[in-house]
Amino acid sequence: MSIAMATFHFDLVSPEKLAFSGEVDQVDIPGVEGDFGVLAGHAPVVATIRPGILTVTAAGSQQKIVVLGGLAEVSDKGLTVLADVATALPELDVASFAETISSMEAKLPEKVGDELDRAIERLDHYKSIQHQISTTAMH
Repeated sequence: MSIAMATFHFDLVSPEKLAFSGEVDQVDIPGVEGDFGVLAGHAPVVATIRPGILTVTAAGSQQKIVVLGGLAEVSDKGLTVLADVATALPELDVASFAETISSMEAKLPEKVGDELDRAIERLDHYKSIQHQISTTAMH
């Protein structure tokens, strides 16, 4: 068995653009039911994505991309992620992201029941992204 990892095709598509397309070693996905890594030969699966940071490993380097929800599908053709929003970490406007979090917090009192639960959950995901960004920026 060779040391080189098997690669597979990965497409990251958002409404604005094809954010990534190419051969990769591994993709770590923030799934609604927990984070999971996809390697070559992964069993077919369709998973819902929560707002979080998707990590692409290709040719020994890692690229981090903020995704704000969507769908991941692994098939024999590879992995396709359909993201609501996909922004490479260096391109993320941290100030406007912080403003989004503030406005989400401000709107919480208007929400009740399930809607409130969902809003709090989404806010937690956004805050987790913000935390990961601030810790990443320091390295």
